[in-house]
Amino acid sequence: MGWRGLSTALHGLGRMLCIAALGVAALPAHANTQLTGAAREVRPGDTPRAVLEDYRHGAWHAFDPHLLQRVPTGGLGTWVVLQPQPPLVSEERVLSIYPPPAGSVTLFRADGSTLTQSLEDFTASAHGNGRLAYRMTDDEPASHAILLRFGPGTARAVPVSFQLQAWTEYLQQDAHWLVFASACFAVMLAMALMALCLAIMLHDATFAWYAGYIVCYALIQGVQTGYVFHPLELTWLNGSASLLCASATALSLAFAAMFVARFCELPRYAPWLHTPTQALAVGMPLIVLLRSSPIPVLQDTALALIGPLLVIGTLLLLVAATVAAVRGARPAWFFLAGWTPLLALMALSNRQGSGSFADVPWLSDACLAAGAFQAIVLSLGLADRALIMRRDHSLVQELADTDALTNVLNRRAWSESVSKVLASSGMQPVALLFLDLDHFKMLNDRQSHAAGDRALIAVADALRHELRPHDLLGRYGGEEFVAMLYGVDPAQAMQVATRLCRRVHRLEIPVNNDGLLLTVSIGIAMRLPDDTVSSLVDRSDQAMYRAKLAGRNRARLEESLEPATRPSWPRAVDGVRRR
Repeated sequence: MGWRGLSTALHGLGRMLCIAALGVAALPAHANTQLTGAAREVRPGDTPRAVLEDYRHGAWHAFDPHLLQRVPTGGLGTWVVLQPQPPLVSEERVLSIYPPPAGSVTLFRADGSTLTQSLEDFTASAHGNGRLAYRMTDDEPASHAILLRFGPGTARAVPVSFQLQAWTEYLQQDAHWLVFASACFAVMLAMALMALCLAIMLHDATFAWYAGYIVCYALIQGVQTGYVFHPLELTWLNGSASLLCASATALSLAFAAMFVARFCELPRYAPWLHTPTQALAVGMPLIVLLRSSPIPVLQDTALALIGPLLVIGTLLLLVAATVAAVRGARPAWFFLAGWTPLLALMALSNRQGSGSFADVPWLSDACLAAGAFQAIVLSLGLADRALIMRRDHSLVQELADTDALTNVLNRRAWSESVSKVLASSGMQPVALLFLDLDHFKMLNDRQSHAAGDRALIAVADALRHELRPHDLLGRYGGEEFVAMLYGVDPAQAMQVATRLCRRVHRLEIPVNNDGLLLTVSIGIAMRLPDDTVSSLVDRSDQAMYRAKLAGRNRARLEESLEPATRPSWPRAVDGVRRR
């Protein structure tokens, strides 16, 4: 996956989310039927007729159905009566409950029939997406009080609001929510999948921890909004929503802790916070195991611990990321930019459970959108991390392959590069030049090693500018250089070598006070079918030795390529090479 493709994918997904969000924001205000509401607990022996009679004559708890209201689910449950207000129109209507409660809700119709729905109900004819919906036909009196019974449950009651809409208006609103939620979940899952691909490509577990965190958060939102039940209709989750949500919540914090520790570089920027962060990452999966245990005592222990640990763990990660960001961790700013808005919205959403912000019913959807926003921001942070890793890897590789003094390839890197060329070039001609500086030892002895280093730098720079960009130039050792020329014949190689000799001579680097200048002798070998790097270097080295014997400051082809009329040069006495 190319980096340009990654950028394009992020841009497209972000645009998709913005379009969906704008679609929800642009939803026109519906002419909902005004309602008044009242509630009381369910008592033994209650019947629908008796309850309605009691409502007309009794002192029930009154509330505004259009605002969020926490309906208790303890004991036997709660009765809720909704009274439509004028103007009343006899038409097909839908009563919706948003956000969907965790337990079941039963609607008692005027004809005595009932309709019970819950998030895990897959048989209702007009089940809503992201809400419970009850379809009411146009033959039901518009002025008739609507009676609901919230069944008992062990889960904490979430605040809900009620709407009574015309059927067409309900369908439009339901479709808008479905597009919005689908876009948010698509962004989160796409970012998680992309992170997994990068984790495999880069061998970096940071991307895997991020993917686990995003998937867990998407699962939490999918259960709480009912998306995994409607429209996905994952029937195999029936009966396990509470356990699944609690487990996903604990695991999301564990994945987030592992992600923050690596992404924000806590061992480097906040080492004193690294150990508690790791402890949190280990402890939360243990809570999941306790929650999944068939032993009631262990389940109760997990339920008692998960709430405080979530608060403590969230604050710990926020502090750790803040400290790392302040101390210079660039990725920590990405984490804070993505996570802080989500934390703020979730804190406001939790406050709704205590009766605050009752007139802000959209906080639930805002948490869903914040999850998608967070996924995009953190993905940008991960992309930035990947680019930095790639740059650092290239820099390290360059430092490992480059001679520190002359800034050309060192012997190992040059040999590896030539081996690859020999293996892939087929029968294309390849020339190898072995270059040795003349009188270099004298220069070092007379003018110091610092002068010798300056001379090597100047020569390497001259050679590099004289050769083609794809020619491989390297320092073989000491005052020896090597160059591989691709796609040249012996005559062309000789021309290049002669040009290099002249270029070095024109540098006019003095060797002593007698006017002797630094020059170079070059030997040339042409690649044979069975040649290796070593055999090519050996033959070009021998040719360079012949150039030394011929008087230095010149180039010579290997002996087998010399013209027949050229006299052979004598061998060195006792094998001693004068360089």
